[in-house]
Amino acid sequence: MPDPASPSERPTTDDAEKARLALEKKRERYVWYYLAYFLFGIHIVAFVMIYAVLHAK
Repeated sequence: MPDPASPSERPTTDDAEKARLALEKKRERYVWYYLAYFLFGIHIVAFVMIYAVLHAK
């Protein structure tokens, strides 16, 4: 990706830092969502296994 021609077109360090922090916050939110879905799924599997064991003949 080529650099912008003039220094005024380049993002300032504040803008770059804000963009990086926003991206980091977004990614962290996705990690929490994945963790929540994973834990929810593990509990569903555990409940199905408990049901299967208790109702086995």
